[in-house]
Amino acid sequence: MDKSKIIRHAATVILMRDAQTNPQVLMGQRGAKAAFMPNKFVFPGGAVDPADGQVPLAQGGAEPCLTRLAEDADPDLAQALLVAAIRELWEETGQILGEATPWVGDVPEDWKSFAKAGYVPSADGLAFAFRAITPKGRPRRFDARFFVADAGKLKTDPDDFSRASDELSHLQWIPIDQVRRFDLPFITEVVLAEIVGNLPNLDAPASVPFFNNGEEESLFERLGGVSPLSA
Repeated sequence: MDKSKIIRHAATVILMRDAQTNPQVLMGQRGAKAAFMPNKFVFPGGAVDPADGQVPLAQGGAEPCLTRLAEDADPDLAQALLVAAIRELWEETGQILGEATPWVGDVPEDWKSFAKAGYVPSADGLAFAFRAITPKGRPRRFDARFFVADAGKLKTDPDDFSRASDELSHLQWIPIDQVRRFDLPFITEVVLAEIVGNLPNLDAPASVPFFNNGEEESLFERLGGVSPLSA
């Protein structure tokens, strides 16, 4: 099957620190040979795995995020998206959003190192802030949910990337006033503009912006009862 026609669910974490004084965002660079957004600086994130919906969360998310995640989507997908966001953050940066408590039952293979560190994933502090479907014609397409979180929620040293995989290079905290000097995807610029416009508030927005490229017409919608606009 043509991969460009498959739209996979994905989750991304926009991790911010010093939002009140000197806002910075955690980003890394994708490899030159990556099939999706090569060489671009991006937030940690990736596709939802089939097992993500079965992974326990110490804190399963809060309102209004859960309601917004279920809007125009499978309501049973919310937990998998939250889990995927935490997993991708851990895999790509070595940073933990979790709670120091024992796992119940067997630990999935992808989570063994996370559990060994003494944590169960927790969605505490993850705020659903943006949704975007990759436009048609791209080599890979995703229905991506972007979650913003304060670095103060991390259980790890925010400057320690020693446990990160090699999927993202040049991991760094970039001051918001310098971020446009980097090679960013268009959608990353749009999401950042929304987040920066709400600083220093990192809570969930009243309505979530949604770039809906899933149908023939591209729409800019807001999840939360606001009428869509044609892009």
